Amino acid sequence: MSGTRERIGVLGGTFDPPHIGHLLAAVNVRSALNLDRVLLVVTNEPWQKLGTREISPAEDRLAMVQAAVADLPGIEASDLEIVRGGPSFSVETLEALRSGQPDADLFLIVGADAAGALHTWERWEELADLATLVLVDRPGVQAGDPPERWPLERVEIPRVEVSSTDLRSRVVEGRPLDFLIPPAVATCIAERRLYGLADS
Repeated sequence: MSGTRERIGVLGGTFDPPHIGHLLAAVNVRSALNLDRVLLVVTNEPWQKLGTREISPAEDRLAMVQAAVADLPGIEASDLEIVRGGPSFSVETLEALRSGQPDADLFLIVGADAAGALHTWERWEELADLATLVLVDRPGVQAGDPPERWPLERVEIPRVEVSSTDLRSRVVEGRPLDFLIPPAVATCIAERRLYGLADS
């Protein structure tokens, strides 16, 4: 551990499926900010996406994240929001982490392009009192302006053009997933017959 106060990164997401972009963010932020661990927190009900498309069951998304991080030191899958149930809000997740570990320093990791939309999050004004905001910058991607008063760190990571939307389409169309997701995630997708895969 880096000191008497544990430093914990929190990277929330639907992870439907998790891909190398998520892992790049987690491992680079952990290294740059000397975090003890980074939690990939799997949303239970992603309130901003409900009704826009079919969301894979939370237990399947958690299984994929667990597979993705199994061999990554200091990167952990978290079911905190799934256990809590209902819609997933970052403020409630940070409050739960703060309650369980009052002496920890929390770091909320988001893409820099999403920074301008943080004011749409549930109880967003309270987030600054709970965690340091970490904006993940990618070369060539326009960053939004985060709310004022929020303790802020920036970490640049390699730009990788990969999205969960494209990956789901690749599964349906039988196109390769190589180098876009960890092999263990591809195995998990096949075993659980996700994204329209049928038994052969």
